[in-house]
Amino acid sequence: MPRPPPRFARPPPKLAPLDRAARWRLGLGLVALTLLLPVQVVLADRVRLAANPDWRPLLETVCARLGCTLPAWREPAAFVVLSREIQPHPSSPQALLVTASFRNDARWPQAWPLLELTLSDLDGQAIGLRRFQPSEYLGGTPSRPSLAPGQSASLALEIVDPGHRAVSFEFDFH
Repeated sequence: MPRPPPRFARPPPKLAPLDRAARWRLGLGLVALTLLLPVQVVLADRVRLAANPDWRPLLETVCARLGCTLPAWREPAAFVVLSREIQPHPSSPQALLVTASFRNDARWPQAWPLLELTLSDLDGQAIGLRRFQPSEYLGGTPSRPSLAPGQSASLALEIVDPGHRAVSFEFDFH
């Protein structure tokens, strides 16, 4: 008597054909999965897409409905310095007092930026550079987590006087 072939070599069993209702359910399920796939891809990649001004409004709407979160908008170039001044410190001869105000010109609220202050000599060479956290230039923890569009803020810094070599200064935001 011949031996039957092993199970993995046998042809698959014949399946019964689907009735009309089962075909409809299967079709609707495939359509639903096809429509949900782009939503899932967008949600999975929302951190990168949230940095794009074209995608941001759509993601805010979707996340508001689904309860997901988006990172704070980051556009350091949208912070604009409105005024700035450096002067000798009124009570310490070895220090300078730096004051400035800046505004968020982005379309969305932004987290408080990292502030970079560069002091330069007559040739434009940097002789001092330091980055300040928001708590350092605001004099404490910010009262709000972000700066609204069009909102301004003031800062004050006390720094060591680098001497007569420093003739200019520049602010940058990160």
